Amino acid sequence: MTDHDEAAALRPLTLAWVSRHLDIGERVVGIEALHGGVTADMRRLTIGTRDGGTRDLVLRSFVDPFFVERAEDSLNREAGALTLLPETGVPAPGLVAVDPTAAHCEYPSLLMTHVAGRTVLDDEGVEARVPLLARQLVAIHALRPAERPGEYVALTTADTVVVPKGADAAAWAAAIDVIRTPAPRYAGRFLHRDFHPGNVLFDVPRSSPAGARITGVVDWAATSWGPADLDVAHCSTSLALLHGPAWGLRFPEAYERAGGVLAASASERLYWLVRDGLACSEEVRLVSQPWREAGRTELTTRAVEERLDVYVTTLMNTLG
Repeated sequence: MTDHDEAAALRPLTLAWVSRHLDIGERVVGIEALHGGVTADMRRLTIGTRDGGTRDLVLRSFVDPFFVERAEDSLNREAGALTLLPETGVPAPGLVAVDPTAAHCEYPSLLMTHVAGRTVLDDEGVEARVPLLARQLVAIHALRPAERPGEYVALTTADTVVVPKGADAAAWAAAIDVIRTPAPRYAGRFLHRDFHPGNVLFDVPRSSPAGARITGVVDWAATSWGPADLDVAHCSTSLALLHGPAWGLRFPEAYERAGGVLAASASERLYWLVRDGLACSEEVRLVSQPWREAGRTELTTRAVEERLDVYVTTLMNTLG
């Protein structure tokens, strides 16, 4: 729903900050909440231009106290990525302005250009979208910025994993043992670090879902330097939970067919795939809620937990 009297919807300091970064004669004339995010409030701002037309910007604001504490690093990472990406051919928003410490706004915020397209989470057409996701991720990993982003962070430990109710206890115990070992050595790559279908925008012809094309990749707040396997593992987990465990296993194959290079040994690949699957165990409720809001109402927390159990068990049986 769009509120065309958004001056009351945006807090005064934030509205003033946004207005300072518009062209002469422009003003905010509309606002729309964007759903699907977990860590920040997202709004699409409609900007009235001097010639009577409009253009759109997107405002990201960290308002939850937990994420406000981490906002400076996240917004600086995103600002760095959005500054780099316009010259690379990777479709992404452009940076307009950033206030990572809330020096000017009520909350830490980032203003960026709007990218056309929409997220597509339906099962229909997934066969055509997976190769597109793989090729896009290979292109991201091929970037070699003059200044590397910070090293990746993996917070999940053997003690923080949440084993789903009724899960295959032996398989999960074995999976947890995998991440007790040191991380494999790796060749560093430029990582999105949260690459999954919910952060990729598509243009999908109504008459031909197989004719989908990617129009943008969003949410670069976790941009990092680390192993390509980690980004691949994250997308694999999301595909497994959205479309069924088999798709989680197929994504690494699609990535390699697209020219991507993964860890050489099965044990090394297993480490990264299992690490991300186990990390998701701590966030099933947070991960699944935006999917239900987007129309996948069958993906209850319990249903996603069951898919995660099958996925982790299958990984252990296949690569363990």
